[in-house]
Amino acid sequence: MTRTNFRGIHLKAMAGAVSLAAIFGGFVSSAQANQGYASPGQMGLQEPVTAIAREIHSFHDLLLWMCVVISLFVLALLAYVMVRFNEKANPTPSRTTHSTSLEVAWTVIPVLILVVMAIPSFRLLTHQLVLPEADLTIKVTGKQWYWSYDYPKDQGDFGFDSIIKSDSDLKPGDIRLLSVDNEAVVPVNKNIRLQVVGADVIHSFVVPAFGIRIDAVPGRLNETWFKAEREGLYYGQCSKICGKDHAFMPIAVRVVSEQQYQAWVAEAKKKFAAVPSSNDYADAAALRQ
Repeated sequence: MTRTNFRGIHLKAMAGAVSLAAIFGGFVSSAQANQGYASPGQMGLQEPVTAIAREIHSFHDLLLWMCVVISLFVLALLAYVMVRFNEKANPTPSRTTHSTSLEVAWTVIPVLILVVMAIPSFRLLTHQLVLPEADLTIKVTGKQWYWSYDYPKDQGDFGFDSIIKSDSDLKPGDIRLLSVDNEAVVPVNKNIRLQVVGADVIHSFVVPAFGIRIDAVPGRLNETWFKAEREGLYYGQCSKICGKDHAFMPIAVRVVSEQQYQAWVAEAKKKFAAVPSSNDYADAAALRQ
């Protein structure tokens, strides 16, 4: 495994930058029209591009409507009680102390509500936690305060750091506080397994459009996966308060076609080939035993 530390360095050579620009030249314009990040004033969740993210949205919508219905029911019940049982309308209060039917109702109805919530919840958790066979495995390391990505031997055996762009380095199409010097690149419609670990403190790797969120814990290797169904550039951020620059370690994942991905790998092997790395991939099957 090899790695180059790119803190403060955005290009190894102009030739490499030109080659990568050529690879993505026809892709950037379409990606900019559909970038995976929250827009100012946006209502609701980011548009999903994976089956898991769509399932998360469906579960969110189910819970939202359940909350609305329950809240309206309780509001109507309170209004009825205030009108029907106030002192003027009901000067002689009831002395009822026990009602079997009422007690059965307020026990059974919440249980039914919880069952309705539990079924899609357990199904979603199963889909998230049972990882399918991976087409590509990437190791992600959270550091104070940037992300490092390692690609396996069958994908070029290289690694790189992904660091937020300073305001002075932003170019047209870049997004302040989200754009990075080196984006992670993955092929579209492939199962991508992420092995996530922290190098110093606990971080959290989150990409809302993919429906993934997993903690990067020092000394512990966590795993998650996604299968992006549409090409584009998708952003995330660390969601753990990990130190003074917590707000400045964004995530940028570019999803491209298989041909573009292979071309990027060929260039990345040259661009990021440098100091040997001690980062190793875990035996995922052994970890789950």
